[in-house]
Amino acid sequence: MALKSGGRKLSFDILNGDVFIEDEFVLYRSLSDPMCENGETRKKHKKKKKKKKKNVNLTAIDEDPITGKILDDHRHNELESDDQSYKVETSLSTVHQIPEQEFQNFNLDLQPLVELRQRTVKLNVPSNHLNEFSAKEENDNNNNIVGIGLISSSAQKPQLNGGVVSKLGTAESLDWKRLIAEDPTYLASLEKSPVNFFIGEMRSGNTLRSTTILGNDKERERVYDTIFRLPWRCELLINVGFFVCFDSFLSLLTIMPARILMTFWTSLRTRQFQRPSAADLSDWSCLMVLISGVALLQQIDISLIYHMIRGQGTIKLYVVYNVLEIFDKLCQNFGGDIFQTLFRSAQGLATSSSEDMSFCIWRFVSDLALAAVSSIVHSFVLLAQAITLSTCIVAHNNALLALLVSNNFGEIKSNVFKRFSKDNIHSLVYYDSVERFHISSFLLFVLAQNILEAEGAWFGNFVFNALLVYVCEMVIDITKHSFVAKFNEIKPITYSEFLEDLCKQTLDIQSEDGRKKLTFIPLAPACVVIRVLAPVYAAHLPYGPLPWRLFWILLLLAMTYVMLASLKMMVGMGLQKYATWYINRCRKRKHHLHSD
Repeated sequence: MALKSGGRKLSFDILNGDVFIEDEFVLYRSLSDPMCENGETRKKHKKKKKKKKKNVNLTAIDEDPITGKILDDHRHNELESDDQSYKVETSLSTVHQIPEQEFQNFNLDLQPLVELRQRTVKLNVPSNHLNEFSAKEENDNNNNIVGIGLISSSAQKPQLNGGVVSKLGTAESLDWKRLIAEDPTYLASLEKSPVNFFIGEMRSGNTLRSTTILGNDKERERVYDTIFRLPWRCELLINVGFFVCFDSFLSLLTIMPARILMTFWTSLRTRQFQRPSAADLSDWSCLMVLISGVALLQQIDISLIYHMIRGQGTIKLYVVYNVLEIFDKLCQNFGGDIFQTLFRSAQGLATSSSEDMSFCIWRFVSDLALAAVSSIVHSFVLLAQAITLSTCIVAHNNALLALLVSNNFGEIKSNVFKRFSKDNIHSLVYYDSVERFHISSFLLFVLAQNILEAEGAWFGNFVFNALLVYVCEMVIDITKHSFVAKFNEIKPITYSEFLEDLCKQTLDIQSEDGRKKLTFIPLAPACVVIRVLAPVYAAHLPYGPLPWRLFWILLLLAMTYVMLASLKMMVGMGLQKYATWYINRCRKRKHHLHSD
């Protein structure tokens, strides 16, 4: 369709066949619009259409004179063929050139957001539906008003209408004068004086309404979970994990020697060598690793390492402690995997056939050597860490406070603002339980060093420093887990589930969902404790001949074993009773008989 203005005629191109003709709308443009001044564009457009449509009948329609109103002329052309009749409805859009001032006044008078009504008429209409279609079109034209729509391009979306995508609406121009006129709040804010503004702010409601929002019940529950419900559950879980580690440590020092002695006594009494079981091979391997670790640690001069750490000024003590703590976690994780491999090899050796005996022995020996090396390295790391803590406690320049602040708040920084899954938090709690046990062994080392070398009233100072270390560790663990659970949306009941899994592990009950278990190898801490307590026992032996000294050594060892065995029975039985009670409590809670 070619369009001419300025007293010329409009030409409509009516295509023969299956084509689509879209209705267009009237558009007023100002005289300053560059689209109206450029007439060459329309001429070129007309020439292109004439070249494409040479076999089209052209119908000339005179334009109506410019009257300042909206004009929409409809012409109906009918084409008849042998068997069908066609009716084409076209619409004429007239472009009026008006001054710029009248154009702006005209835009302000129009109603905003009036949608354009566009219709697409498909030619090739059957003759029997022609009358009904024509009547419907005339009824729609009488009931609708054609106007200029101020529609933004984002509000109008293309829709399928008869298989043709309709045109997008024109973009709305920004008229700041109209925007200011339609926004009473903006005008009121401009007209306010400073005093009225201040009074309005006082009467407007919540003081922090611009930076905060109203919370809901879920936010309130989260706050109370962080402050009240989660801390005691977390501390209970860490303490139970600590006693599980302590029970494993006591089992290494009491149950393992008793089992080995019973196996050796049975072999001597029967005078028959029996093939060892997997448990016997595991006990013998742990005993060999323990003896090798203690023997190598005995060659280390603790006082020399102490003066080296205290005398150097290049690296601060808290930096040394943090580095050793990182190596401690690495050795703990890797050592657990190695000992699991060793116990698996022991089981394979105990159940292997005669053909695979040599291969199983070679694999067991190689795993045993690797386990011994990892345990000795871990023992050295723990001993250096204990010496560093002892140096900080003995120093009188607030080195212990600096160590606690840097270590604990560095731990919060590295854990709180990270995303954790439920399994990662489960492992993190177990690491804290093992770390609590390691700190206890370090404090035992400091106590032994004070017994050997301290002078004057030292016990009160030691108790104060030990309580300071424990309280700081407890507060930091509670704070860390509370905010980790808050940021990761972990409910407090999750820590109760962790405790239930730990109780099942204590009672040797297999977990159905295969959750993580507390992995702790007490060989490295046992090597450090034996290395530290041996000089204390040696310092308190009475002087005399060698048989007399051997008698006192055996007596002290027997007394120590009895005390450790008694403590093992107390801790083990207490853990089993508590685990049984807590599992029954959790079952009642699941059956809604008890609320946690």
